[in-house]
Amino acid sequence: MIHKPAGILVSGNSFKTIANALAQNIKASKLPDATIPQPVHRLDYATTGILLVGKTSSGIRTLNKMFENKKIGKTYYAVTIGEMDCKGEIDSKIDGKATQSTYTVHQSISSKRFGMLNLVELTPLTGRRHQLRKHLSGIGNPILGDKDYGMENLILRGKGLYLHAYSLKLAHPFTGEQLYIIDELPKRFGKIFGPLKPSIF
Repeated sequence: MIHKPAGILVSGNSFKTIANALAQNIKASKLPDATIPQPVHRLDYATTGILLVGKTSSGIRTLNKMFENKKIGKTYYAVTIGEMDCKGEIDSKIDGKATQSTYTVHQSISSKRFGMLNLVELTPLTGRRHQLRKHLSGIGNPILGDKDYGMENLILRGKGLYLHAYSLKLAHPFTGEQLYIIDELPKRFGKIFGPLKPSIF
């Protein structure tokens, strides 16, 4: 597991990607099927947070299969704009395909510029590209800093996207041990809501 910063691609044709940086920054496996470390899922360019990395051929195959079969639970946190119900489910189609996300609002504060800002826990139950960003924009509560799906007069420039991959829950692919891995929220979330209470998480 590594922390992915904002503003870098996970993989792709660009030289500056997480995938290209892993070999120099992660200790290689000593197992017989060790391979070049590589990410086993993706996060958007602008998203921060937890990224799972495989270091053996069998590990990468198994983790890919677990993601495909929805056996890895993912939790994100975002800062959204506007008044929201305290809980909800979004199942609008993306590119003609069924999708599903659930959300829980943990804190809300009034804002002169944005009306209301919310600290929202998000669980994507499917995995379409930009799913959470599209879902929240679709219900009229875009993520703060979202230049692609935000409302033109409510774009926050220069601070990045307030979307963070917070946790992964899975069974270890070989030992079966239950793992719950977290990557704490960035400090900029706390600058909006004040000290974040541990009970939130």
